[in-house]
Amino acid sequence: MPLHLRLLIPVPALGMGVAFGFVDATGLALTALYFCWILFAEDVLPRWLWWSGGLLGGIALAAHLLPGFEPTLLWPPRQLSADAPPYALRLSWDKLLLGLILLAWWLGQPSRQPARMGRMLAVGAATLLAVPLLALGLGLVGWQPKWPEQLWLWLMVNLGITVLAEELLFRAWLQGALMARLGVVGGVALTALLFGAAHAPFSALFAMVATVAGLGYGLVFHLSGRLWPALLLHGAVNLLHLLLLSYPLRSV
Repeated sequence: MPLHLRLLIPVPALGMGVAFGFVDATGLALTALYFCWILFAEDVLPRWLWWSGGLLGGIALAAHLLPGFEPTLLWPPRQLSADAPPYALRLSWDKLLLGLILLAWWLGQPSRQPARMGRMLAVGAATLLAVPLLALGLGLVGWQPKWPEQLWLWLMVNLGITVLAEELLFRAWLQGALMARLGVVGGVALTALLFGAAHAPFSALFAMVATVAGLGYGLVFHLSGRLWPALLLHGAVNLLHLLLLSYPLRSV
């Protein structure tokens, strides 16, 4: 996709965030800085510096560590599962803008190798089975089938913000660089470990489940040579969690 079209991808969301007061002047400045760093600084900075700055900035945006962003409450706290605490659905503008900026970068990358569909489908199926079973076995969740109201809103936020930002940051940005240095096995494994570590604030057991999930997402990304299969798999795992298991996690 031409650069002038890719530049337009984050702009509408940033404009809406500023117009409605969810992104203030500090958030606008930080977003513009990250936007320019990702899309324009690669050719003028040493690659290690450009890549490291992109990673650190991405982590800061994804983890809500930067000032200037106010989340939008979409659901008030709601009891989705009898054995879990109430869950509130929020739109995180910093994570949304991270995903859109990295998407603008990703769409300018060269095409990857052709997909190995058979292996990719096998890994995807194994991930869809293994991750919920591991979470059940560890006692993180219980069997809690449900169909929440406004499911479409949850899908939009989860797929369009959480999954998009996490897969672009961990698989497209991080895994590719680690595989170039460590090979396929080392790159996929280390990315999965870091993906699990990012979920450690929830609990050590949840970090273990996220690591297993990250292995599946990383292998699907590598085998397919495309981002969208990893996005779909990540979204499917999250949707199974919501529809069939305790959500967000069983109360201790």
